[in-house]
Amino acid sequence: MPNAFLARQPIYDRKLEVFGYELLFRSGESGHAEFADADQATSQVLLNAFMEIGMENIVGDRIAFINLTRAFIMGHYPLPFPPGKGCLEILEDIKVDAELVEAVRHLSGQGYTIALDDFVYHETLRPLVKLADIIKIDVLALDRAELKRHVALLRKFGAKLLAEKVETQDDYAFCRDIGFDYFQGYFFCKPKIISGSRMPANRLVALRLLAGLQNPDIRIDELDALVSQDVTMSYKLLRCINSAFYSLPRKVESIRQAIVILGIQWLKTWVSLMVLANIDDKPRELMITAMVRAKMCELLAAAAGQKGAERFFIAGLFSVLDALMDRPLEELLKTLPLSDDISAALLQHQGPLGPTLHCVLAYDRGDWDEVHCPVLSTSEVTQTYLDAVAWAGQVAQALLADDGPPPPTRRLGKAA
Repeated sequence: MPNAFLARQPIYDRKLEVFGYELLFRSGESGHAEFADADQATSQVLLNAFMEIGMENIVGDRIAFINLTRAFIMGHYPLPFPPGKGCLEILEDIKVDAELVEAVRHLSGQGYTIALDDFVYHETLRPLVKLADIIKIDVLALDRAELKRHVALLRKFGAKLLAEKVETQDDYAFCRDIGFDYFQGYFFCKPKIISGSRMPANRLVALRLLAGLQNPDIRIDELDALVSQDVTMSYKLLRCINSAFYSLPRKVESIRQAIVILGIQWLKTWVSLMVLANIDDKPRELMITAMVRAKMCELLAAAAGQKGAERFFIAGLFSVLDALMDRPLEELLKTLPLSDDISAALLQHQGPLGPTLHCVLAYDRGDWDEVHCPVLSTSEVTQTYLDAVAWAGQVAQALLADDGPPPPTRRLGKAA
Protein backbone atom coordinates (compact mmCIF):
# COMPACT_ATOMS: atom_id res chain seq x y z
CA MET A 1 0.00 0.00 0.00
CA PRO A 2 1.51 3.42 -0.95
CA ASN A 3 2.51 5.80 1.83
CA ALA A 4 -0.56 8.01 1.49
CA PHE A 5 -3.84 8.76 3.21
CA LEU A 6 -6.91 7.98 1.12
CA ALA A 7 -10.50 8.38 2.32
CA ARG A 8 -13.93 9.19 0.92
CA GLN A 9 -16.72 11.63 1.70
CA PRO A 10 -20.31 10.78 0.72
CA ILE A 11 -22.42 12.95 -1.57
CA TYR A 12 -26.18 12.67 -1.04
CA ASP A 13 -29.18 13.20 -3.27
CA ARG A 14 -32.43 14.78 -2.07
CA LYS A 15 -33.61 11.43 -0.66
CA LEU A 16 -30.43 11.27 1.45
CA GLU A 17 -29.23 8.29 -0.52
CA VAL A 18 -25.55 8.22 -1.50
CA PHE A 19 -25.05 9.43 -5.07
CA GLY A 20 -21.24 9.28 -5.02
CA TYR A 21 -18.09 9.75 -2.99
CA GLU A 22 -15.41 12.40 -3.29
CA LEU A 23 -11.97 10.89 -2.84
CA LEU A 24 -9.91 12.69 -0.19
CA PHE A 25 -6.16 12.37 -0.42
CA ARG A 26 -2.88 13.40 1.13
CA SER A 27 0.68 12.17 0.86
CA GLY A 28 1.99 10.54 4.00
CA GLU A 29 5.59 11.42 3.24
CA SER A 30 5.68 14.36 5.62
CA GLY A 31 3.58 16.52 7.89
CA HIS A 32 2.69 18.87 5.06
CA ALA A 33 -0.86 18.85 3.79
CA GLU A 34 -0.09 19.00 0.07
CA PHE A 35 2.32 17.76 -2.55
CA ALA A 36 4.61 20.42 -3.99
CA ASP A 37 3.43 19.20 -7.39
CA ALA A 38 -0.38 19.10 -7.68
CA ASP A 39 -0.13 16.88 -10.76
CA GLN A 40 1.78 14.35 -8.67
CA ALA A 41 -1.00 14.40 -6.05
CA THR A 42 -3.70 13.77 -8.65
CA SER A 43 -1.61 11.04 -10.28
CA GLN A 44 -1.14 9.35 -6.94
CA VAL A 45 -4.81 9.37 -5.99
CA LEU A 46 -5.80 7.98 -9.39
CA LEU A 47 -3.12 5.31 -9.17
CA ASN A 48 -4.12 4.36 -5.61
CA ALA A 49 -7.82 4.27 -6.32
CA PHE A 50 -7.95 2.58 -9.69
CA MET A 51 -4.80 0.52 -9.99
CA GLU A 52 -3.72 -0.67 -6.56
CA ILE A 53 -6.75 -0.62 -4.26
CA GLY A 54 -9.56 -1.10 -6.73
CA MET A 55 -12.32 1.47 -7.15
CA GLU A 56 -14.99 -1.07 -6.18
CA ASN A 57 -13.39 -1.36 -2.74
CA ILE A 58 -13.70 2.39 -2.14
CA VAL A 59 -16.92 3.57 -3.77
CA GLY A 60 -18.69 0.34 -4.75
CA ASP A 61 -21.17 1.04 -7.52
CA ARG A 62 -21.33 4.78 -6.76
CA ILE A 63 -19.63 7.46 -8.82
CA ALA A 64 -16.21 8.75 -7.70
CA PHE A 65 -15.56 12.50 -7.64
CA ILE A 66 -11.89 13.31 -8.31
CA ASN A 67 -10.16 16.71 -8.40
CA LEU A 68 -8.22 17.32 -11.60
CA THR A 69 -5.34 19.69 -12.29
CA ARG A 70 -5.04 21.64 -15.52
CA ALA A 71 -2.48 19.17 -16.89
CA PHE A 72 -4.97 16.30 -16.59
CA ILE A 73 -7.75 18.33 -18.17
CA MET A 74 -5.50 19.30 -21.06
CA GLY A 75 -4.66 15.65 -21.69
CA HIS A 76 -1.02 15.74 -20.59
CA TYR A 77 -1.74 12.75 -18.33
CA PRO A 78 -4.07 9.85 -19.18
CA LEU A 79 -7.24 9.21 -17.19
CA PRO A 80 -7.23 5.59 -16.02
CA PHE A 81 -11.00 5.13 -16.09
CA PRO A 82 -13.61 5.25 -18.83
CA PRO A 83 -16.55 7.70 -19.01
CA GLY A 84 -19.30 6.91 -16.52
CA LYS A 85 -16.96 5.68 -13.77
CA GLY A 86 -15.95 9.03 -12.35
CA CYS A 87 -16.85 12.69 -12.08
CA LEU A 88 -14.04 15.05 -13.05
CA GLU A 89 -13.87 18.07 -10.74
CA ILE A 90 -12.37 21.26 -12.13
CA LEU A 91 -10.83 23.21 -9.28
CA GLU A 92 -11.69 26.86 -8.71
CA ASP A 93 -8.07 28.06 -9.01
CA ILE A 94 -7.47 26.67 -12.50
CA LYS A 95 -6.90 29.35 -15.15
CA VAL A 96 -9.89 29.47 -17.48
CA ASP A 97 -8.97 30.21 -21.08
CA ALA A 98 -9.99 29.05 -24.54
CA GLU A 99 -7.70 26.00 -24.42
CA LEU A 100 -9.15 24.83 -21.11
CA VAL A 101 -12.74 25.27 -22.28
CA GLU A 102 -12.00 23.29 -25.42
CA ALA A 103 -10.37 20.49 -23.40
CA VAL A 104 -13.40 20.32 -21.07
CA ARG A 105 -15.70 20.26 -24.09
CA HIS A 106 -13.71 17.31 -25.45
CA LEU A 107 -13.96 15.39 -22.15
CA SER A 108 -17.67 16.12 -21.93
CA GLY A 109 -18.14 14.94 -25.49
CA GLN A 110 -16.47 11.67 -24.57
CA GLY A 111 -19.12 11.12 -21.91
CA TYR A 112 -17.30 12.19 -18.74
CA THR A 113 -19.31 13.87 -15.99
CA ILE A 114 -17.95 17.38 -15.41
CA ALA A 115 -18.19 19.22 -12.08
CA LEU A 116 -17.05 22.74 -11.17
CA ASP A 117 -15.63 22.81 -7.66
CA ASP A 118 -16.02 25.63 -5.06
CA PHE A 119 -17.85 27.65 -7.69
CA VAL A 120 -18.64 31.35 -7.45
CA TYR A 121 -20.28 32.73 -10.58
CA HIS A 122 -18.57 35.26 -12.81
CA GLU A 123 -19.54 36.07 -16.37
CA THR A 124 -16.13 34.93 -17.67
CA LEU A 125 -16.97 31.44 -16.41
CA ARG A 126 -20.14 31.12 -18.48
CA PRO A 127 -18.49 28.85 -21.13
CA LEU A 128 -17.57 26.35 -18.39
CA VAL A 129 -21.00 26.60 -16.78
CA LYS A 130 -22.60 25.63 -20.09
CA LEU A 131 -20.49 22.46 -20.17
CA ALA A 132 -20.88 21.46 -16.53
CA ASP A 133 -23.09 18.59 -15.39
CA ILE A 134 -22.71 19.46 -11.69
CA ILE A 135 -21.80 22.75 -10.02
CA LYS A 136 -20.48 22.56 -6.46
CA ILE A 137 -21.03 25.59 -4.25
CA ASP A 138 -19.26 26.08 -0.92
CA VAL A 139 -22.07 27.09 1.42
CA LEU A 140 -19.57 28.57 3.88
CA ALA A 141 -18.20 30.96 1.25
CA LEU A 142 -21.53 32.71 0.56
CA ASP A 143 -24.24 34.10 2.79
CA ARG A 144 -27.77 32.80 2.40
CA ALA A 145 -28.92 35.63 0.17
CA GLU A 146 -25.99 34.98 -2.18
CA LEU A 147 -26.74 31.25 -2.16
CA LYS A 148 -30.31 31.95 -3.24
CA ARG A 149 -29.09 34.20 -6.05
CA HIS A 150 -26.62 31.57 -7.26
CA VAL A 151 -29.27 28.85 -7.29
CA ALA A 152 -31.69 31.06 -9.25
CA LEU A 153 -28.99 32.05 -11.74
CA LEU A 154 -27.40 28.65 -12.30
CA ARG A 155 -30.73 26.84 -12.63
CA LYS A 156 -31.05 28.46 -16.07
CA PHE A 157 -28.07 26.48 -17.36
CA GLY A 158 -29.48 23.06 -16.54
CA ALA A 159 -26.62 21.75 -14.39
CA LYS A 160 -27.30 19.93 -11.12
CA LEU A 161 -26.35 21.94 -8.04
CA LEU A 162 -24.32 20.46 -5.19
CA ALA A 163 -24.03 22.17 -1.80
CA GLU A 164 -20.67 21.32 -0.23
CA LYS A 165 -19.35 21.90 3.30
CA VAL A 166 -22.86 21.45 4.69
CA GLU A 167 -22.01 21.05 8.35
CA THR A 168 -25.32 21.38 10.21
CA GLN A 169 -28.85 20.04 9.87
CA ASP A 170 -30.09 23.63 9.60
CA ASP A 171 -27.79 24.33 6.64
CA TYR A 172 -28.92 21.12 4.97
CA ALA A 173 -32.60 22.04 5.38
CA PHE A 174 -31.98 25.52 3.96
CA CYS A 175 -30.03 24.21 0.94
CA ARG A 176 -32.67 21.55 0.26
CA ASP A 177 -35.47 24.11 0.43
CA ILE A 178 -33.86 26.54 -2.03
CA GLY A 179 -33.36 23.80 -4.60
CA PHE A 180 -29.97 22.10 -4.34
CA ASP A 181 -29.87 18.61 -5.85
CA TYR A 182 -26.94 17.13 -3.96
CA PHE A 183 -25.35 17.65 -0.54
CA GLN A 184 -21.85 17.05 0.81
CA GLY A 185 -20.58 17.58 4.34
CA TYR A 186 -20.91 16.21 7.84
CA PHE A 187 -24.45 17.40 8.59
CA PHE A 188 -25.64 13.77 8.63
CA CYS A 189 -23.34 13.03 11.60
CA LYS A 190 -24.95 15.81 13.65
CA PRO A 191 -28.09 15.36 15.75
CA LYS A 192 -31.28 17.18 14.86
CA ILE A 193 -32.22 18.24 18.37
CA ILE A 194 -35.66 19.74 18.92
CA SER A 195 -35.98 21.27 22.37
CA GLY A 196 -38.71 19.71 24.49
CA SER A 197 -39.49 16.91 22.05
CA ARG A 198 -39.99 13.34 23.19
CA MET A 199 -37.82 10.55 21.89
CA PRO A 200 -39.82 8.33 19.49
CA ALA A 201 -40.92 5.02 20.98
CA ASN A 202 -38.77 2.91 18.66
CA ARG A 203 -35.64 4.78 19.69
CA LEU A 204 -36.51 4.43 23.36
CA VAL A 205 -36.78 0.68 22.87
CA ALA A 206 -33.45 0.64 21.05
CA LEU A 207 -31.77 2.67 23.79
CA ARG A 208 -33.09 0.35 26.50
CA LEU A 209 -31.84 -2.68 24.62
CA LEU A 210 -28.42 -1.07 24.17
CA ALA A 211 -28.34 -0.30 27.89
CA GLY A 212 -29.01 -3.93 28.68
CA LEU A 213 -26.34 -5.11 26.26
CA GLN A 214 -23.70 -2.80 27.72
CA ASN A 215 -24.33 -3.86 31.31
CA PRO A 216 -20.98 -5.40 32.34
CA ASP A 217 -22.68 -7.53 34.99
CA ILE A 218 -25.30 -9.07 32.73
CA ARG A 219 -25.62 -12.84 33.13
CA ILE A 220 -26.02 -15.34 30.33
CA ASP A 221 -29.65 -16.03 31.19
CA GLU A 222 -30.44 -12.30 31.24
CA LEU A 223 -28.74 -11.75 27.88
CA ASP A 224 -30.55 -14.77 26.47
CA ALA A 225 -33.92 -13.35 27.59
CA LEU A 226 -33.07 -9.85 26.33
CA VAL A 227 -32.24 -11.02 22.80
CA SER A 228 -34.80 -13.82 22.55
CA GLN A 229 -37.69 -11.38 22.99
CA ASP A 230 -36.99 -10.12 19.45
CA VAL A 231 -37.87 -13.03 17.16
CA THR A 232 -36.35 -11.48 14.01
CA MET A 233 -33.06 -10.71 15.72
CA SER A 234 -32.86 -14.19 17.21
CA TYR A 235 -33.50 -15.71 13.81
CA LYS A 236 -30.69 -13.70 12.21
CA LEU A 237 -28.21 -14.61 14.90
CA LEU A 238 -28.99 -18.32 14.77
CA ARG A 239 -28.83 -18.37 11.00
CA CYS A 240 -25.44 -16.70 11.16
CA ILE A 241 -23.92 -19.13 13.64
CA ASN A 242 -25.31 -22.10 11.69
CA SER A 243 -23.81 -20.87 8.42
CA ALA A 244 -21.03 -22.70 6.59
CA PHE A 245 -18.46 -20.16 7.80
CA TYR A 246 -18.55 -21.41 11.39
CA SER A 247 -18.68 -25.11 10.35
CA LEU A 248 -19.93 -26.20 13.74
CA PRO A 249 -20.23 -29.94 14.31
CA ARG A 250 -23.88 -29.64 15.29
CA LYS A 251 -26.72 -27.21 14.78
CA VAL A 252 -27.15 -24.43 17.34
CA GLU A 253 -30.81 -24.13 18.25
CA SER A 254 -30.90 -21.41 20.90
CA ILE A 255 -29.39 -18.03 21.78
CA ARG A 256 -27.99 -19.56 24.97
CA GLN A 257 -26.04 -22.12 22.94
CA ALA A 258 -24.74 -19.31 20.70
CA ILE A 259 -23.49 -17.39 23.75
CA VAL A 260 -21.72 -20.44 25.14
CA ILE A 261 -20.01 -21.24 21.83
CA LEU A 262 -19.00 -17.74 20.62
CA GLY A 263 -19.10 -15.75 23.83
CA ILE A 264 -21.06 -12.87 25.31
CA GLN A 265 -18.98 -10.22 23.53
CA TRP A 266 -19.74 -11.70 20.10
CA LEU A 267 -23.46 -11.50 20.83
CA LYS A 268 -23.26 -7.99 22.27
CA THR A 269 -21.40 -6.70 19.21
CA TRP A 270 -23.77 -8.11 16.60
CA VAL A 271 -26.94 -7.26 18.47
CA SER A 272 -25.71 -3.67 18.95
CA LEU A 273 -25.14 -3.43 15.19
CA MET A 274 -28.61 -4.78 14.47
CA VAL A 275 -30.28 -2.45 16.96
CA LEU A 276 -28.65 0.67 15.51
CA ALA A 277 -29.17 -0.47 11.90
CA ASN A 278 -32.92 -0.76 12.53
CA ILE A 279 -33.35 2.88 13.58
CA ASP A 280 -35.48 4.48 10.89
CA ASP A 281 -35.57 7.98 9.36
CA LYS A 282 -31.80 8.14 9.16
CA PRO A 283 -29.55 7.88 6.09
CA ARG A 284 -28.14 4.40 5.60
CA GLU A 285 -24.71 6.01 5.26
CA LEU A 286 -24.82 7.15 8.88
CA MET A 287 -24.85 3.53 10.03
CA ILE A 288 -22.11 2.66 7.55
CA THR A 289 -20.04 5.52 8.96
CA ALA A 290 -20.59 4.12 12.45
CA MET A 291 -19.45 0.67 11.35
CA VAL A 292 -16.37 2.01 9.54
CA ARG A 293 -15.37 3.97 12.63
CA ALA A 294 -16.01 0.99 14.92
CA LYS A 295 -14.01 -1.47 12.84
CA MET A 296 -11.16 0.98 12.24
CA CYS A 297 -10.91 1.64 15.99
CA GLU A 298 -10.80 -2.10 16.64
CA LEU A 299 -8.22 -2.75 13.91
CA LEU A 300 -5.96 0.11 15.00
CA ALA A 301 -6.09 -1.10 18.61
CA ALA A 302 -5.24 -4.65 17.58
CA ALA A 303 -2.41 -3.52 15.28
CA ALA A 304 -0.95 -1.36 18.06
CA GLY A 305 -1.09 -4.27 20.51
CA GLN A 306 -3.70 -2.67 22.77
CA LYS A 307 -5.86 -4.97 24.87
CA GLY A 308 -9.66 -5.10 24.81
CA ALA A 309 -10.18 -4.31 21.12
CA GLU A 310 -13.95 -4.81 21.59
CA ARG A 311 -14.07 -1.65 23.76
CA PHE A 312 -12.53 0.33 20.91
CA PHE A 313 -15.19 -1.09 18.57
CA ILE A 314 -18.01 0.13 20.84
CA ALA A 315 -16.41 3.58 21.15
CA GLY A 316 -16.34 3.94 17.37
CA LEU A 317 -19.84 2.53 16.95
CA PHE A 318 -21.35 4.88 19.53
CA SER A 319 -19.58 7.95 18.10
CA VAL A 320 -22.72 8.59 15.98
CA LEU A 321 -25.21 7.74 18.70
CA ASP A 322 -26.25 11.38 19.14
CA ALA A 323 -27.02 11.69 15.42
CA LEU A 324 -28.97 8.41 15.40
CA MET A 325 -31.02 9.32 18.47
CA ASP A 326 -31.20 13.11 17.95
CA ARG A 327 -30.10 13.69 21.51
CA PRO A 328 -26.91 15.18 23.01
CA LEU A 329 -24.29 12.52 23.59
CA GLU A 330 -23.86 13.53 27.23
CA GLU A 331 -27.56 12.88 27.84
CA LEU A 332 -27.52 9.52 26.10
CA LEU A 333 -24.44 8.24 27.91
CA LYS A 334 -26.16 8.81 31.24
CA THR A 335 -28.62 6.07 30.28
CA LEU A 336 -25.94 3.58 29.18
CA PRO A 337 -23.76 1.66 31.65
CA LEU A 338 -20.59 2.19 29.65
CA SER A 339 -17.15 1.91 31.21
CA ASP A 340 -15.42 5.14 32.19
CA ASP A 341 -12.78 4.77 29.48
CA ILE A 342 -15.40 4.48 26.70
CA SER A 343 -17.32 7.49 28.04
CA ALA A 344 -14.11 9.54 28.33
CA ALA A 345 -13.18 8.65 24.75
CA LEU A 346 -16.61 9.61 23.41
CA LEU A 347 -16.99 12.88 25.32
CA GLN A 348 -13.44 14.26 25.56
CA HIS A 349 -11.31 11.96 23.35
CA GLN A 350 -9.35 11.20 26.51
CA GLY A 351 -8.34 8.09 28.42
CA PRO A 352 -6.76 4.94 26.94
CA LEU A 353 -9.27 4.82 24.05
CA GLY A 354 -9.39 8.56 23.33
CA PRO A 355 -6.36 8.98 21.03
CA THR A 356 -7.45 6.07 18.83
CA LEU A 357 -11.00 7.39 18.49
CA HIS A 358 -9.66 10.89 17.78
CA CYS A 359 -7.40 9.48 15.05
CA VAL A 360 -10.30 7.58 13.46
CA LEU A 361 -12.65 10.58 13.50
CA ALA A 362 -9.95 12.78 11.97
CA TYR A 363 -9.29 10.21 9.25
CA ASP A 364 -13.00 9.91 8.54
CA ARG A 365 -13.19 13.70 7.99
CA GLY A 366 -9.99 13.88 5.96
CA ASP A 367 -8.47 16.12 8.63
CA TRP A 368 -5.03 14.68 7.97
CA ASP A 369 -3.04 16.90 10.32
CA GLU A 370 -5.00 15.40 13.24
CA VAL A 371 -4.38 11.79 12.20
CA HIS A 372 -1.83 10.67 14.78
CA CYS A 373 -1.02 7.03 15.43
CA PRO A 374 2.70 6.97 16.36
CA VAL A 375 2.98 3.18 16.60
CA LEU A 376 1.74 2.56 13.04
CA SER A 377 2.93 3.76 9.65
CA THR A 378 0.81 5.80 7.26
CA SER A 379 0.27 2.76 5.06
CA GLU A 380 -0.87 0.66 8.04
CA VAL A 381 -3.36 3.31 9.16
CA THR A 382 -4.71 3.65 5.62
CA GLN A 383 -5.03 -0.12 5.29
CA THR A 384 -7.10 -0.32 8.46
CA TYR A 385 -9.44 2.29 6.97
CA LEU A 386 -9.78 0.38 3.71
CA ASP A 387 -10.37 -2.89 5.55
CA ALA A 388 -12.99 -1.17 7.72
CA VAL A 389 -14.76 0.22 4.63
CA ALA A 390 -14.83 -3.24 3.03
CA TRP A 391 -16.08 -4.86 6.24
CA ALA A 392 -18.78 -2.22 6.77
CA GLY A 393 -19.99 -2.68 3.21
CA GLN A 394 -20.34 -6.43 3.75
CA VAL A 395 -22.12 -5.97 7.07
CA ALA A 396 -24.52 -3.33 5.72
CA GLN A 397 -25.43 -5.51 2.76
CA ALA A 398 -26.00 -8.49 5.02
CA LEU A 399 -28.16 -6.58 7.48
CA LEU A 400 -30.31 -4.96 4.80
CA ALA A 401 -30.58 -8.17 2.81
CA ASP A 402 -31.55 -10.06 5.96
CA ASP A 403 -28.72 -12.52 5.41
CA GLY A 404 -27.06 -12.31 8.81
CA PRO A 405 -23.54 -11.05 9.59
CA PRO A 406 -20.74 -11.90 7.12
CA PRO A 407 -17.43 -13.52 8.01
CA PRO A 408 -14.55 -11.36 9.27
CA THR A 409 -12.80 -9.04 6.83
CA ARG A 410 -9.99 -10.36 4.64
CA ARG A 411 -7.20 -7.99 3.75
CA LEU A 412 -7.89 -6.14 0.53
CA GLY A 413 -5.99 -7.55 -2.40
CA LYS A 414 -5.19 -10.78 -0.56
CA ALA A 415 -6.62 -14.21 -1.25
CA ALA A 416 -9.35 -15.31 1.13
